[in-house]
Amino acid sequence: MANIERRGDYQWRALIRKQGFPTQSRTFTNRRDAEAWARQVEAELDRGLFMPRRDAERTTFNHLAKRFAEEYAPIHYRGAGWKHKLARLQARLGKYAIAAITTTVVTEYRDARLVDPDPRYTDAASAPRVSGATVKTELDLLSKVLDVASKEFGINLPNGNPCRLIRKPKDSAHRERRLSSDEATRLLAECAASQNPWLRPTVLLAVETAMRQGELLALRWQDVDLQGRIATLPMTKNGEARTIPLTSAAIAILQGLPRDIKGGAVLPVKQQTLQSAFRLACGRAAITGLRFHDLRHESLSRLAERGDLSVFELAAISGHKTLQMLKRYTHVEVKKLAAKLG
Repeated sequence: MANIERRGDYQWRALIRKQGFPTQSRTFTNRRDAEAWARQVEAELDRGLFMPRRDAERTTFNHLAKRFAEEYAPIHYRGAGWKHKLARLQARLGKYAIAAITTTVVTEYRDARLVDPDPRYTDAASAPRVSGATVKTELDLLSKVLDVASKEFGINLPNGNPCRLIRKPKDSAHRERRLSSDEATRLLAECAASQNPWLRPTVLLAVETAMRQGELLALRWQDVDLQGRIATLPMTKNGEARTIPLTSAAIAILQGLPRDIKGGAVLPVKQQTLQSAFRLACGRAAITGLRFHDLRHESLSRLAERGDLSVFELAAISGHKTLQMLKRYTHVEVKKLAAKLG
């Protein structure tokens, strides 16, 4: 079934023909490797396990990432968070052929990232390491890209999806950073003084709506119904659409924003630009240990502390898929519970 032929002085080609299957061929620099490959392919064909490897061997991760970014992500993702994760994956895996991305390669990527310094700190030597949660989200994206290659682009993965076979880093412990009243006053003052005019309204909307940074930056005017007091997010981090109720304060903030006659982004600012401006404002306000995502935690904590929202209503606002994820925001007071029981 296999035919091994010499091609020139330094190459051997293995050619395999089997009825019902496309012809398979590959060129090697010596006959021994050609025969070994032919035996492996023939055995897989006989057992019905053969998967064409050509595309996976010829396609680099950089090429796959480019297709993913151009053909898949614009339809299925909102915001720019995925772009930064994809860029980090490409930095280390870009030159690998898809077929060469094995469990060993992915494990090495995981371990290397876990000792990388957090890029948000200027002094790499004293900076904390990248969190397990961050690395986990990068591996989740890698797994998604490989799944899309197999299911959408028709690129067979000869070894399956290696991301499903390795140990993922544990999620970091939930941050409990709250913003004190004094800190909030100082922060908003520095945001108002910032050279970036979008910083203050973005911070205010984050606290008023509990929206994620990526969701805020992806929000477009056609998604906002000021009269109905809602904002609709067609695609969120959880992969589902969500409708956000808008407080009177949020409505006032939105009404005060300049609006392009053609619509467009509500907050036309890039994520990296916003993050830099936020860190600078925190520094000038002498606020330490505060991240932009902590504003979402602050917002949800304030909503929970009102006491008039059920956990289901809170989940509708936050977009959490499970009530377990909201547990840290809802603390049942035993005395109040006993009074209800009678």
